[in-house]
Amino acid sequence: WVAATGPITAETVADFEMFSQVRDLKGATLVLDSGGGSVLASLELGRKVRELGMTTSVGRTVPVLTAKGGEARGRLIARGECASMCVFVLLGGVQRRVPSEARILVHQIWPGGKRYDASGETYTAEELVRIQRDVGRIARYVVEMGGDIELFELAMKIPPWERLRALSPGELRKMGLQTIEMAEAPTSGAVTVERPTRTVAARSPGRG
Repeated sequence: WVAATGPITAETVADFEMFSQVRDLKGATLVLDSGGGSVLASLELGRKVRELGMTTSVGRTVPVLTAKGGEARGRLIARGECASMCVFVLLGGVQRRVPSEARILVHQIWPGGKRYDASGETYTAEELVRIQRDVGRIARYVVEMGGDIELFELAMKIPPWERLRALSPGELRKMGLQTIEMAEAPTSGAVTVERPTRTVAARSPGRG
């Protein structure tokens, strides 16, 4: 599997493309653990994932101690979190599986620097136009990826000053974020020692 951890930034897609040039990612599983990030970068990353025919999941990869000189290995833990725009990257998988221990959280998009005091901020016309444009892009992406438009509608109902909304197992299935059971997911494998510093962390040569 490929461990993708941390914020999704403007550089993430370039990092992912570089990573895919030195690793065969076709049909691999991308395991997400992210609080979200850039709208445009997340949608582009989701499309790249779909192009590669990858499966998406949620979880954390932790190192496993081995005998001195042994192969570096990792273990997949299901207690990951995929929030905000990460949810739409998850939707990019050809198949999606979410373990019961994972948390999938949604909310409205908002200008990053104004999210923490959203109701007390002032906004320019340019900012409002940008938000409306990005909202339209997200709606189109959900349809393009075969998700249920209810995912988009629910996310857009949660303002930034409220707690993120956790999706239930039933909602995950209904909205197209859970298409196969987690029992098929990999649990351990060898991992590379050197890892890119942004979202894409490492890939296991073995998938099971």
